[in-house]
Amino acid sequence: MSDRIGEKELSELFLETGMNHHHAYSASDGVDPEWALFYAGYLQTRVWDRLGRVPTRSELIHLLVAADRAFQATGQEQEEWPVFYAKFFIESFSAS
Repeated sequence: MSDRIGEKELSELFLETGMNHHHAYSASDGVDPEWALFYAGYLQTRVWDRLGRVPTRSELIHLLVAADRAFQATGQEQEEWPVFYAKFFIESFSAS
């Protein structure tokens, strides 16, 4: 297993993923109802086993949607979304 990914590095990876997604969907100004599919594919190859084990793409999609729902429920005032998602993922993988 590789070194575990930290919150800061994962947060930066979420931001990178978001920028790449926005660029890929620039014609629609980043709008993509299936955004979690893009994110999961992008993240899976970069994170691999650094969350403690190799997550499936389906698991990543589920966690991305869950993180987004949880973030939306916070009112988005506490912290930026990449930091929130990183904490959400690390907590989810620590619990499993």
